[in-house]
Amino acid sequence: MGIDSFCSLDGSDPFWDWNRTWQTHNPDLTPCFQNTLLVWIPCLYLWLFAPFYILYLKSHDCGYICMTHLNRAKTVIGFTLWLICWADVFYSFWERSRGATIAPVYLVSPTMLGITMLLATFLIQYERMKGVQSSGVMLNFWLIAIVCATVTFRSKILLALNEPASVDVFKYTTFYIYYAMLLISLILACLSDQPPLFSQAVKDLNPCPELGASFLSKITFWWITGLLVKGYKRPLEEKDLWSLNMEDKSQRVVPQLVRRWDQECNKVKRPVDKTLYSPKRAAKGEKKDGQPIEESEILLVKTLQKTGDPSLFCALCRTFGPYFLVSSLYKIIHDILMFVGPEILRLLIQFVNDSSAPTWLGYFYTTLLFVCTCVQTLILQKYFHVCFVTGMRLRTAIVGAVYRKALVITNAARRTSTVGEIVNLMSVDAQRFMDLITYINMIWSAPLQVILALYFLWQNLGPSVLAGIAVMVLMVPINAVIAMKTKTYQVAQMKSKDNRIKLMNEVLNGIKVLKLYAWELAFKDKVSAIRESELQVLKKTAYLGAVSTFTWVCAPFLVALSTFAVYVLVDEHNILDAQKAFVSLALFNILRFPLNMLPMVISSMVQASVSMKRLRVFLSHEELDEDSVERPAITGSPDCIRIVDGAFSWSKDDPPTLKRINVCIPEGALVAVVGHVGSGKSSLLSALLGEMQKQEGNVSIKGSVAYVPQQAWIQNATLKDNILFGRESKDSWYQKVVEACALLPDLEILPGGDSTEIGEKGVNLSGGQKQRVSVARAVYCSCAVYLLDDPLSAVDAHVGKHIFEKVIGPQGLLQGRTRVLVTHGLSFLPQADLILVMVDGEITEMGSYTELLDRQGAFAEFLHTYSNTEQEEEEESVGDSVPRKGLENGGPAALLGESQNALNAAGTGKIQKTESNDAADAKKTKSAESARLTEADKANTGRVKLSVFWEYMKAIGLPLSIFSVFLFFCHHLSSLGSNYWLSIWTDDPVINNTQPNREMRLGVYGALGLSQGIAVFCYSVAVSIGGILASRYLHQTMLYNVLRSPMSFFERTPSGNLVNRFAKETDTIDSVIPSIIKMFMGSMFNVLGSCAVILIATPLVAIIIPPLGLLYFYVQRFYVASSRQLKRLESVSRSPVYTHFNETLLGTSVIRAFGEQQRFIRESDGRVDYNQKAYFPSIVANRWLAVRLEFVGNCIVTFAALFAVMARDSLSPGIMGLSISYALQVTASLNWLVRMSSELETNIVAVERVKEYGDTEKEAEWRLEHSTLPAGWPTIGHIEIRNFGLRYREDLELAISDISVNIEGGEKVGIVGRTGAGKSSLTLGLFRIIEAAQGEIRIDGVNIAELGLHELRSRITIIPQDPVLFSGSLRMNLDPFDGYTDEEVWRALELAHLKNFVSGLPDKLNHECSEGGENLSLGQRQLVCLARALLRKTKILVLDEATAAVDLETDNLIQSTIRTQFEDCTVLTIAHRLNTIMDYTRVLVLDKGQMAEFDSPSSLIAKKGIFYKMAKDSGLV
Repeated sequence: MGIDSFCSLDGSDPFWDWNRTWQTHNPDLTPCFQNTLLVWIPCLYLWLFAPFYILYLKSHDCGYICMTHLNRAKTVIGFTLWLICWADVFYSFWERSRGATIAPVYLVSPTMLGITMLLATFLIQYERMKGVQSSGVMLNFWLIAIVCATVTFRSKILLALNEPASVDVFKYTTFYIYYAMLLISLILACLSDQPPLFSQAVKDLNPCPELGASFLSKITFWWITGLLVKGYKRPLEEKDLWSLNMEDKSQRVVPQLVRRWDQECNKVKRPVDKTLYSPKRAAKGEKKDGQPIEESEILLVKTLQKTGDPSLFCALCRTFGPYFLVSSLYKIIHDILMFVGPEILRLLIQFVNDSSAPTWLGYFYTTLLFVCTCVQTLILQKYFHVCFVTGMRLRTAIVGAVYRKALVITNAARRTSTVGEIVNLMSVDAQRFMDLITYINMIWSAPLQVILALYFLWQNLGPSVLAGIAVMVLMVPINAVIAMKTKTYQVAQMKSKDNRIKLMNEVLNGIKVLKLYAWELAFKDKVSAIRESELQVLKKTAYLGAVSTFTWVCAPFLVALSTFAVYVLVDEHNILDAQKAFVSLALFNILRFPLNMLPMVISSMVQASVSMKRLRVFLSHEELDEDSVERPAITGSPDCIRIVDGAFSWSKDDPPTLKRINVCIPEGALVAVVGHVGSGKSSLLSALLGEMQKQEGNVSIKGSVAYVPQQAWIQNATLKDNILFGRESKDSWYQKVVEACALLPDLEILPGGDSTEIGEKGVNLSGGQKQRVSVARAVYCSCAVYLLDDPLSAVDAHVGKHIFEKVIGPQGLLQGRTRVLVTHGLSFLPQADLILVMVDGEITEMGSYTELLDRQGAFAEFLHTYSNTEQEEEEESVGDSVPRKGLENGGPAALLGESQNALNAAGTGKIQKTESNDAADAKKTKSAESARLTEADKANTGRVKLSVFWEYMKAIGLPLSIFSVFLFFCHHLSSLGSNYWLSIWTDDPVINNTQPNREMRLGVYGALGLSQGIAVFCYSVAVSIGGILASRYLHQTMLYNVLRSPMSFFERTPSGNLVNRFAKETDTIDSVIPSIIKMFMGSMFNVLGSCAVILIATPLVAIIIPPLGLLYFYVQRFYVASSRQLKRLESVSRSPVYTHFNETLLGTSVIRAFGEQQRFIRESDGRVDYNQKAYFPSIVANRWLAVRLEFVGNCIVTFAALFAVMARDSLSPGIMGLSISYALQVTASLNWLVRMSSELETNIVAVERVKEYGDTEKEAEWRLEHSTLPAGWPTIGHIEIRNFGLRYREDLELAISDISVNIEGGEKVGIVGRTGAGKSSLTLGLFRIIEAAQGEIRIDGVNIAELGLHELRSRITIIPQDPVLFSGSLRMNLDPFDGYTDEEVWRALELAHLKNFVSGLPDKLNHECSEGGENLSLGQRQLVCLARALLRKTKILVLDEATAAVDLETDNLIQSTIRTQFEDCTVLTIAHRLNTIMDYTRVLVLDKGQMAEFDSPSSLIAKKGIFYKMAKDSGLV
């Protein structure tokens, strides 16, 4: 029984009829086709997908949705549809019973449809029970059903109009009801149901709308629109971001990867029988019943041995593979759909050529084109979305895994890589994976696209395609060579850049010295020289870039040219018509993408594999053995800590650092551990913490442990958080702890009290403060056992005593706890219950103080050597204990202008409690402001101003800018020209199966292509060279402006911000902006060109392009506003992840000792999630934009085709082919244009930030035009200061005021005064580092305010307090301008007592000083500064005496040299040690910024004023 007889018993109703369906002006399908296939298609779809869908729902249960009106409506309509189908079946049976002959189809199809509708109704309910809010499967089912029914609907209406007699009223009625119900079902399926009970979204304050969005909203990314609207109205803030979806959060993603990775690791470990010979009783080899095996036995021990490397790749695949495979499916569909465009183009050209074809065909093709391009868009964006989300999860997982691993690796493993390298695993390597994921499918997709394209091309043009392919294949090695070359240049450029940044860093750190010596220009030239070499490399890169752009842009053209040439010239009967030419062009355009992508993907895979290896090595590191320290429950034994026969080493293969350790410490004892440096005291504590590899023996500790490391580890948080360390806050206890740890005076001084933010690594605390915070943290968490690693070494003697008494000692807060204290302070030893003496990793003696003294062993000797030195120290510290306390507590006292005296600081503790409430409130508000550190780098908001672009164009030079634009124009004009020429050529009439004058056509085509290539090359070079000119100009002006800034500017601006401008922003201007400008211009002209071509072909499009253009512009502006802000939020939230990781790495031992790993893991996860919270909307926003823009592009394509169909009589096929093949490219160009314009906006900000230092305040001129200074000025060295005063900032009062002094030439004057009296301010005024606020200073009768700064500063000399050296040769450090001969330099070195040292160096004067002069001792650096002064030998010398840095020997050398060499010069000395100035002619005593006394030392002592007091304190009278 054939299908025809299945439809009608007599076969009068055939299944298919060409005349009725295709070759007619009014097409229709046969009733048989309508009743069979059109009914079966939706049924088949649903039955095919239902089993898989039900399984999927079973495994993805999201909760239960209560019955809603929506759901009731869906169900009712489902049942109604089922009833209608049964009505049809019963009607047929009824007709049959009346004796009519009914074809089987009228029974089979409605039955099938009815059962399918029941299945649909069941699915609707099942979805509700499994918590599906909106279903794609069902929506597609209703859509397919309605499309199929629409065809029947049209036929039925046509039939009723043409043959009213043949209408069957009952069947018509049921069908119309069925159709209406389908429509309602489709509309209902578009809506989204309410969220399931107990779902995450209900609890969340700001849930991600994606979960509750309807299917349509999901595929078009409509659900993000709300956020974009918000972002358009005002800049987005952190509170606007949604919470992450559950599947993307660290707590869900990371454990999956960790679990799979552990499985991989266990796979490669297999048990191996290993024999080992045990010289002693081995702990591991105990028998079952615990009797030790006899010594010197041979043991068989089962150990796990690694058989290979575990595969991280497998672990990643198993974790993320299943979700990622979905993307591959999308990719395949998209790749196939890509080739539909050229195919439809072929059909359209054929349709235009064939004037007999019915018109509806054209409209049909156009609709098909529109539908295909839209589906293609949706699928591609969905594909990208899956890829990006996978990438995001992958990054989260890797960061989490690395973080967790970093907390448990052994110290030996930790040493194999630096902190920076481990942080790179997180930042760089995780990022590489993220970038690769988007492209990894290209590995199979690119070859697939190439094969398909070649297949279609072969069908079109035959073997001559091979010529084009040959050209493409040739292009690949050329591009590869260029890429290799570019890489070498890049390395060279990076090297120059690093050198330049290093030098800049030093210049910024030593800027004060540069200004005092007037050396700015020398260093500006040094930086510029490095910069020039960098720009030379950039220039070479630019030429290479131009060549590669040339090959990129010309490749498609050359391919087309060679293919057409071969095709036409091989056989003169080969005719190049529009169909062949333009379909081939469209296919070549498709080919271009995979061929360009493949090399990129491969190189990025190579990079990712390197990253993969690094990650694998890190994740396979040895972990600390959790069980090396037994933590028994509280048992009857009195011992709290016990080590039996312990031997420990830092890594498995090292010889033991500690051996034969036997210790029993009773509960509540205070144990002191003493020994020389390197005797293993800290190692003993590490062994107790389980940080070392236990080789034999066993260790047990009872109760919780607190640990204070030798180097205090401080987090970047408030002071209070540092002490609480994750415990809850108990105020009274907290106050006790702070008091006991001597932190109250510090809280007074810190600007925000205990809510002051502490910088990274505790930068704004002094060493002693850090150590005390570290002790306070341990005390606060009140544990059973305290391990204190020499916490008292960093603090002053009296503070140490205080802490010992109040905290550690027998009467301290910790009495009754077990305390193990490593110490060098002998005064504490008599109070210890037990003393362990360590020598070379062994405990040689233990016992109480008196016992050990009586033994006369190592301990007694140790006491002997140390007690003498300590005795002397004690005496000293009693003498100046008050000032010293002030200094020690007052690390940041310097911030407060050093005016608070030490006594004052110590005394405020008592007063503060009585302060009234409102004063306290005022203090609070003040402290919140001042608790923050320096001003941070601001993130700019809002749009970039046009003036910035104008600035950039001016920096390039206007002629060059205009010329570049002109070249762009030429390139696109010739490109259009060549394609237009091709369309004219294809329209040439065919005579005797050949086209005349084809050689001429081919020649012109080639020439146009060549001119296009030349234009490309020229504009590429022009833009790159322009970019280099601009970046040279911008960098030079910025460098000059920064060096011209006054000192106050550098104190206010963190050097990090400045270095950032010279590193990152400059790099952006160098390499990023020019390439973005090229791409931006390219895509802009592409779009304009395409529009022009479409307009020429079909002028009607002019109606459509403006509204589409407006829509495009609006969407783009809309997107950029939010996208820019999201990018900023993402980059702001990214660095905390790395800083926290960095911090954790430095403090792993503390975190492990306190058992806080989980809290830190949670904190890290939180920071990663917080960063991804800003990243996720930004990737969705990209997809949102792409869908909207591609829709605009698809509309352009459709309208181009539609108007071409409408005007088919007046259009030649060539022009139509040209128009549509251009339209097909528009979508890609539009997408790229938005991408580039937003990139351009993001990056052009760099220009703005580099320019902003042009507007800050500047110093006075360096050199005046018409200088009237005599050549040798100053000749006498006479200084006259008249009621001089100055202030540090506009809003502060005068730092020094009303100082009038007259100093004759050649006098030696000492300047003294307490801290903050204004001594340094006076010298700063003399050098005009700070300009005078009142009065004036005259040198040899010349007012210094009227000179150029360099003229002034180069004629007087200073030996600064802290000796600053720069990296470079020694000679450069002495004489950067090369103004002196070698003999003079050697002479200066000889006088500075450095000659022997320097002549002993291998490079003599060219000895390289490292950064900051680290490779010279402090004394030598001080002498180098003296040599500088000797070399300049000016009439006035200012000596800012170093406080404590210099040893007495160096000090005496300097003083004697100055006395002999500067005998006839005026010398001003700021003295801290009075003995150096007792033989000076006069002494100036300053007090509170004013002149107190000025006379010769002897008469001042006789006066018994301030100077007398100071001299008395120093023991000079």
